[in-house]
Amino acid sequence: MRRRLARTAAASLVMLAAVPASGCGATPRDLPDTGYPWHTDIVATTFWVGEVFDPAADDGSQRISAYDRDWLGSYGGCDGVEVDGECRTEPRTAEDGFFPTRMTPRENPFYLDLPFDDVNDDEAFAARGDVVPWAGEPAYADDVDDRSVSLMKNRWVALHKDGRLCYAQIQDAGPGEYRDAAYVFGDDDRRPANARYNGAGLDVSPAVNGCLGFAELNGEDDRVDWAFVDERDVPPGPWTRVVTRTPVR
Repeated sequence: MRRRLARTAAASLVMLAAVPASGCGATPRDLPDTGYPWHTDIVATTFWVGEVFDPAADDGSQRISAYDRDWLGSYGGCDGVEVDGECRTEPRTAEDGFFPTRMTPRENPFYLDLPFDDVNDDEAFAARGDVVPWAGEPAYADDVDDRSVSLMKNRWVALHKDGRLCYAQIQDAGPGEYRDAAYVFGDDDRRPANARYNGAGLDVSPAVNGCLGFAELNGEDDRVDWAFVDERDVPPGPWTRVVTRTPVR
């Protein structure tokens, strides 16, 4: 039986005094028990709803996601600032809960992706009943064979960097790979299979970028530790102001 992460008081972010702020990743014993394995020292890049970084690539636009054909519309527009018709990112601060400054999001601005697309990738879909840890739970068991339902979308993840602990919901798949079950669900802290973007193992939103204190707004050198966490164990914070519950569409 998994031990549960105790709920903590509301704050703009959770600070872990016991976690070393070396920037080299924390060891699992330094991190809170979420009930799931921690993945440490993983390269994280930043992406945002409305970004188009490569219009020639199948996965080069964030106007859509693996789970939403109109992610831009569902979210409420560009998660940043429009400059000459281009959606660009912007700095986020604790003063406004790391929310976007020029728009009001309809969905949680604390989002991320992981490289396991359990809806569109045939291999990932076929394996999800065996590899996704919560696939057998009552809320998911009846939908394992239903391709219109994702077992990944809206699930929560805890993210740690340099003593900061923030939370976000899965809203897309990537980067670079879409069936990397060994990394995403493994308990041996293995490295991502992806070789692009400096070997990134996840993309995070501008809100997460600001919350964790990334060195760059849109770089490939920031590293984080991350673990799945059940919704009931997510503490109150700016990440719970707007919780996304929309299904695949």
